[in-house]
Amino acid sequence: MPGNPPPEALARLQTGFAAHIRDPQGVAAPTGIEDRRMAIYRDLFFNNVRNFLSSNFPVLKTLYDDAGWTALCRDFFKTHRCHTPIFAEIPREFLKYLQDVRKPRDTDPAFMLELAHYEWVELALSLDEAETDDLDADIDGNLMEGIPVLSPLAWPLSYRFPVHRIRKDFQPRTAPEKATHLLVWRRHDFEIKFMLLNEFSLLLIQKLKEDAGLTGLQLLTEIAGVTNHPKAEAVVEGGRALLEELRDKQVIFGTKP
Repeated sequence: MPGNPPPEALARLQTGFAAHIRDPQGVAAPTGIEDRRMAIYRDLFFNNVRNFLSSNFPVLKTLYDDAGWTALCRDFFKTHRCHTPIFAEIPREFLKYLQDVRKPRDTDPAFMLELAHYEWVELALSLDEAETDDLDADIDGNLMEGIPVLSPLAWPLSYRFPVHRIRKDFQPRTAPEKATHLLVWRRHDFEIKFMLLNEFSLLLIQKLKEDAGLTGLQLLTEIAGVTNHPKAEAVVEGGRALLEELRDKQVIFGTKP
């Protein structure tokens, strides 16, 4: 159509427009556009991103005042280049920003990345497309004699900091000697659940995840040997109860037919 700018001019306009939206303080707006109109876009784009981050990282947000949180969101918006057009992937991109782009500030807590990952996991599991309805498992199978089937929506996680306890009035400056182990999983009703793991339960979950084709009894016997436990029978009995608990919680779906 007559009057339309040539493609290269339009590309320059779009590039300048996007650069100003990302960094309005550092990049001038394209010429010829009323600032009142630009302000609408500046606020719309940034506020959408900030609100989305606030809803997905609520604990991390509470550790900053309003100005500090806005500055963190603004730096992400300005400096990180997302590689997906999917809005729900913004939290994953925020994790990449914290890990690979952001230069640490004195005001950043030492557990910042771990806490953000812990908060991201809930969204990630809620969106995970793994199918479990047709999973081949005998729900009533004997977990000791059969091969337990672990839910693909059960994620064992380990952190240096006790991320599940962090809040505004509990912000450890250094990591404790022992790591924190957690299990996060999604139930059939799509509810996300969390469970604190000890060394034994973590090892059991990890071995179940390896899917070595071992029965519950073989797994527990192997764990007793690996840990050099003086009473192997106690490991087996404790493990038997744990396997049943995990089935009740929908972490284990039953046994392989």
